[in-house]
Amino acid sequence: MKIKNNNIVLIGFMGVGKGTVARALSKNLKTMNLDCDDLIESSANMKIKDIFSTYGETYFRNLEKTLAKFLASSVRNAIISTGGGFIHAKDIKKIGTTIYLKSSFDAIITRMQNSENSEKKFAKRPLLKDPNKARELFNSRVEMYEKKADITINVENKTPKQIVKEIKKALSLKDKN
Repeated sequence: MKIKNNNIVLIGFMGVGKGTVARALSKNLKTMNLDCDDLIESSANMKIKDIFSTYGETYFRNLEKTLAKFLASSVRNAIISTGGGFIHAKDIKKIGTTIYLKSSFDAIITRMQNSENSEKKFAKRPLLKDPNKARELFNSRVEMYEKKADITINVENKTPKQIVKEIKKALSLKDKN
């Protein structure tokens, strides 16, 4: 498969492991890794939870849209991990080949609870504060992730190394080691 702009864009619900997989994939392919949430925090000079509490979700989504336009026009040869709601940015398909990291809601929550920095992971995701609302949000986004994805990889109960191997196989990529 030809990779658009030589960029691989990881999409999926918050906490599914997009950042972890992006770092592993970028190391394996010896290419740059960009985290959209980190880029937004850097440009706004605020943590995401503070952007949400100070300016609200609409403001944050506008920052994502601006970032999507920048990535589509200016970034090449990168692995890009997105925030869970980044799929709302209409330019996402122009950025690169989108890979949906698919998992059930319960598996995502269990993964986050079992991580060594669990409290930090939950604290930086304001939309996970209310588990019932978070599940509703998850359910409302699944179809969108599937529609925006060029490739879907089921990540439940898999290590980052296993996921990287599946992504590379789906993209017909060879190791650069």
